[in-house]
Amino acid sequence: MRGHGTYIPPKTNDITSSLAGTLTKTNRLLSVQPLRARYAPEIGDLVVGRILQVQPKRWRVDVAASQLALLHMSAINLPGGILRKRTETDMLQIRSFFAEGDLVVAEVQQLHGDGVAALHTRSLRYGKLRNGVFVAVSGARGNAVVRSKRQLWTVDDPAHGAAPIEITLGVNGYVWICKLAERLEPADGVRPDDAVSSNHYSSQNDAIDVATMREIARFRSVILALAEHDQRIDEDTVTKAYHEAVDMGAETPDDDLYFGGDRGRRLVAAVSGS
Repeated sequence: MRGHGTYIPPKTNDITSSLAGTLTKTNRLLSVQPLRARYAPEIGDLVVGRILQVQPKRWRVDVAASQLALLHMSAINLPGGILRKRTETDMLQIRSFFAEGDLVVAEVQQLHGDGVAALHTRSLRYGKLRNGVFVAVSGARGNAVVRSKRQLWTVDDPAHGAAPIEITLGVNGYVWICKLAERLEPADGVRPDDAVSSNHYSSQNDAIDVATMREIARFRSVILALAEHDQRIDEDTVTKAYHEAVDMGAETPDDDLYFGGDRGRRLVAAVSGS
């Protein structure tokens, strides 16, 4: 029987692969899993995306899927409170919230009939990304990032006295590693939602010390090494690999942050136990 990734050419009865990949046989059903595949959104997925287009009342976001995702203005927190009505002033200032090129972390809220994903950033942990570095990873079966209980977590005590680092693993294969943003205490008479919103859409990066930048770079190298060797990327694997990378860095005079080639294979072998 013919499954995904196969077809039957005219005038023949032979099942032929329509793409390069791995043959999978389920009873009599033959299908081919592609070597590289686009992200297929699912409701509840945490994704990292880049704003590509600003349109009236919405943004179009690249989330590595076959179609651009939609982020409607009604699906974000606006200054002045989560539940307040969207006004014409908000529409005119739409680029003050997100502009072309901005990176955002969001959740897939729903899927339209044509497969387009609708996102939302209503959680205070979602929104515009800054103070960090972007990484795109993929594995031999598509995205190397696996769905897990926690896609976003904070490393409170990185090596060498660095500041806390926040890591966001987008299920779509986009990863964000950054210095943890300071949480400002609201002034008297100001609601917590309003206090967060005042800094929520800022594009200005904070000052980052050298030690923190080096640990951010170390996390980036670790994640790229895991992806290069087709390892699953989740909180547990990244944490183990990071601690191993710190130990390996201590073996070199300049605390080498490069984990390609033999160093990458050694790192992955230590994490996987092979």
